[in-house]
Amino acid sequence: MDLLLHTAAVGIGATATMDAWTWARRWLFAVPAPDYALVGRWLGHFRRGVFRHDAIARATPLRHEAVLGWGLHYVTGVAFATLPVAVAGTGWLAAPTLLPALAAGVATVLAPFLLLQPGLGAGLFARRTPRPWHARLHSLGNHAVFGLGLYLAATALQLTR
Repeated sequence: MDLLLHTAAVGIGATATMDAWTWARRWLFAVPAPDYALVGRWLGHFRRGVFRHDAIARATPLRHEAVLGWGLHYVTGVAFATLPVAVAGTGWLAAPTLLPALAAGVATVLAPFLLLQPGLGAGLFARRTPRPWHARLHSLGNHAVFGLGLYLAATALQLTR
């Protein structure tokens, strides 16, 4: 159980790090933040058997979609926190190193490229967006920051032990 709680705490910390980066970019550079309500809308439509939208913003809004979207965002971060542990072993939590965390973070960018963006109507690898390479680089940067967050959260937990 300690392993699960520890990994969950790392995932929450890494996701919060990515969110802090998103908010900093928004404040410093006017880069729009992701709208997790739209992610919640996408997820909420699953129960209706709809897994892909032409444009999620035009889909029927759902009650509590923002809560659902933010919840999925953090649950996904916790799930992704298992990657450096799976690759480097449970010892990584006791002595975190940067490379497995960054590699895991960068690898997680495949989830939005292959699942989320097509489901929201942006196409594979954001190909249906007005500036696909811009969207891809933003996604890659955010997920690299998530990887850095995995390392920072795991290190911070070690300092509290």
